Amino acid sequence: VRGLSPLKQILHQKEDNTLIFEARFESGNLQKVVKVNEFEYQLTLRTDLYTSRYTQWYYFQVSNMQAGMPYRFTIVNFTNRNSLYKHGLQPLFYSEADAKQHKVGWRRTGNELKYYKNNVGQGGRQYFSLTWTFQFPHDLDTCYFAHCYPYTYSSLQEYLVAICKDPIKSTFCKIHILCHSLAGNIVYLLTITNPPRSGEDIKKKAVILTARVHPGETNSSWIMKGFLDYILGDSGTAQLLRDNFVFKVVPMLNPDGVIVGNHRCSLTGQDLNRKYRSNGKKCYPSIWYTRNMIKRVMEERDVFLYCDIHGHNKKQNVFMYGCERKQQTKAPYMHPRVFPLLLSKNCPDKFSFRDCRFKVRKSKQGTGRVVMWKMGINNSYTLEAS
Repeated sequence: VRGLSPLKQILHQKEDNTLIFEARFESGNLQKVVKVNEFEYQLTLRTDLYTSRYTQWYYFQVSNMQAGMPYRFTIVNFTNRNSLYKHGLQPLFYSEADAKQHKVGWRRTGNELKYYKNNVGQGGRQYFSLTWTFQFPHDLDTCYFAHCYPYTYSSLQEYLVAICKDPIKSTFCKIHILCHSLAGNIVYLLTITNPPRSGEDIKKKAVILTARVHPGETNSSWIMKGFLDYILGDSGTAQLLRDNFVFKVVPMLNPDGVIVGNHRCSLTGQDLNRKYRSNGKKCYPSIWYTRNMIKRVMEERDVFLYCDIHGHNKKQNVFMYGCERKQQTKAPYMHPRVFPLLLSKNCPDKFSFRDCRFKVRKSKQGTGRVVMWKMGINNSYTLEAS
């Protein structure tokens, strides 16, 4: 996919002011555009490969625009009844001219925004539309729209190369190949801990973090990047954490889905966060190898915490899903509500304890959080971010 360069569309007349759309690039998603009238376009998103569902993630390029004209865009095949677009969320916009001239990057934008049930449906499924108007700031610019801040597989690779080249970070952050995905992309595993000082032989506990099992939840990659920036930094607390813990990090569980611009699934059209009980090593390599890696870690040391990082499309704030037995252990620090409660005390403006849930529902039995909990990790969580 990454080797394909977008084909340049040729306009029939010099005066043709039709917008040119393109999404054949890494993580791009747009299937079809219909020009309704001079400044109005109807857009259809591509479903996740080998499914008829999961239209949420979009990321496409627009060019050949006129500045200051009121364009209307309508995406017509969303499948979620509820959406944060009903509660103030706006599409993201990026202008190459603004980035070059004013150092302005991605920003939320769009006027007269509505998310509503439309009269289109397929196979008994109801579709919903998102519509907004927009005036481009520059003539003949190259611009992009996206559902959430893009974070591609290439972005991750560039980040990891920078760690390898850093003479200090590379001493306490080791980058391994966990496995290869179905399409042959590397699934990376990071081991982060300070080397023991001479004469020191403490058995450190482990912390296991994973992200981006759902490709369209790009905010999970930005949270993971924030965590890595912090834990690889030279602050006193980062040093203390590296002295006391071994961090095992899988930053991108589903690189294939990320590259092709899926929202939720892998290349086989499967939700990998329901496959942690599966023995499908060939079909779901990143999940199989992650679970096995965690089993090995558990044989060597105590696992203090496991957390899988996600993005949420319908709820606001940052919150956690945990796992709670009816009869909870007596030791208070082992209680699954303690860690989220501490998070909410540390950053009350971001983290919402009120939105946390600890009931283990039947439909979640195959998720990383529930499977790791049943394997014996008491503090086993999904972190969700709006």
